[in-house]
Amino acid sequence: MLPNVTLGYRIYGDCGTMDILRAALALVSGVKEEVRDNNCTKVETVQALLGHSGSRPTIAFQKVVGRFHIPVISHFATCACLSNRKQYPTFFRTIPSDYYQSRALAKLVRVFSWNWIGAIAVNNYYGRNGINAFIQSAQEYGVCIEYSESFSSSGPPENLQRIITIIKHATSRVIVAFMTHREIKLLAAELYKQNITGLQFVGSEAWITDHSLTDSEGHSILEGSLGFVASRAEIPGLGEHLRRHHPSQFPHSQFVRDFWEETFDCSLNESADTQRKPCSGSESLQKVESQFTDVSELRFTNNVYKSVYAAAHALDNLIKCEDGKGPFASGSCADPKHIQPWQVRKLSSE
Repeated sequence: MLPNVTLGYRIYGDCGTMDILRAALALVSGVKEEVRDNNCTKVETVQALLGHSGSRPTIAFQKVVGRFHIPVISHFATCACLSNRKQYPTFFRTIPSDYYQSRALAKLVRVFSWNWIGAIAVNNYYGRNGINAFIQSAQEYGVCIEYSESFSSSGPPENLQRIITIIKHATSRVIVAFMTHREIKLLAAELYKQNITGLQFVGSEAWITDHSLTDSEGHSILEGSLGFVASRAEIPGLGEHLRRHHPSQFPHSQFVRDFWEETFDCSLNESADTQRKPCSGSESLQKVESQFTDVSELRFTNNVYKSVYAAAHALDNLIKCEDGKGPFASGSCADPKHIQPWQVRKLSSE
């Protein structure tokens, strides 16, 4: 695949919809830094955007980058609204939309004969679309919805308090929560403070396996929660690749330095004022068991992996195209040295 071609990339770790939108616009505008390899042919505009994980920021920037025909491949943006090809013609994903999750949750509720339930969602596209699809499916199965409410972690605190009051006085004990980890943390913490217990939560994939919930206030409220997650998978060679890492390979990475010193309880800086012994340089991750080396629960990571390969396959097909058998007008092919984003998008959709 991709003979004599190296894929360039730029990673943005921005949080917040506005920062993500700025990052997307920066990529669309073109990356004009010099390339060290003189043999590298570098295009000014990126040919694909991988991400974001959230539906809300994806909706925000997809409407902009879509005008430039740049394909966007998300590993975790599940809002069914993004399947609208007229509104989001360049959006793709490696995870099923919430249309399927919502119907699956409705079937789950029916299997347990929970016919009287409450529904709560985060107040955005993701939450409203997801919970509405769930309610429609649940009602088809004869499930009655006692209440349907929404709130946002950035909204007025009184909205959350109003919902807590509703839950407190409701007769249903099963709650379907279509929200992110931020909202469920707030909800669980407030229920815990007011000693409202005996609830059975059914959760969406955005929070049901979030590890940060295990040490959050009110986590006991969520014990026994049910939901669906993406299938775990093995990425060939990743475990071995991670265990070969060494600080000498990343001399300017503060993350690697901190991780190494914490893992081996030693100091990489001999002149630093620390109680740790100096690192010998012979430390190895080969026998270390940590969150970094654990590749047994790769779920959304695998979706990122598939996103990269989706773009790579599209580029590979464009480069290996035979004139007269191409996907464009009159069987024409793309210029391998000047591949355009719209051409990558066409191959991605196929």
